[in-house]
Amino acid sequence: MLPNEIFEKLRSVYSDQIIELIENHPSDSFITVNASALFEICHSLRDEAFFMFDYLMSLTGMDLGENLGVVYHLYSMQLKHKIVIKAFVPKEQPKVPSVERIWRTADWHEREAYDLIGVNFEGHHNLIRILLPYDWEGYPLRKDYTAPEMYHGMKVS
Repeated sequence: MLPNEIFEKLRSVYSDQIIELIENHPSDSFITVNASALFEICHSLRDEAFFMFDYLMSLTGMDLGENLGVVYHLYSMQLKHKIVIKAFVPKEQPKVPSVERIWRTADWHEREAYDLIGVNFEGHHNLIRILLPYDWEGYPLRKDYTAPEMYHGMKVS
């Protein structure tokens, strides 16, 4: 299935929750969705017979200045097609529904995006830091992050 077909099928069900399709050849095409409907959309992408996206290849967070984004690379093992889904949220309240109940591989991916960018994945069963110490302050991959000079008496930078 081609990205524009995936987009049209999603749009027919979720209407205005599916924001746009960007076809950027030679890069992967992506569909932007409303973050509040992300869980339902991803559930359909996994379970509907014409999608069958059974494999979450990667999930990454990104800092876009005023907003944060989450990018999902999906693949269907049976149907051999792929798509990229993006959701954007304001930096002040970066809340996105967790998809770990849909794809178990999202568990550590979401924890990493939380740890380094600061996206809160609502409904995640164990959203704690995975790379940095639990008491670390801030999110190192944000553009406005400044590293502390010291951490527990140790020089950081």
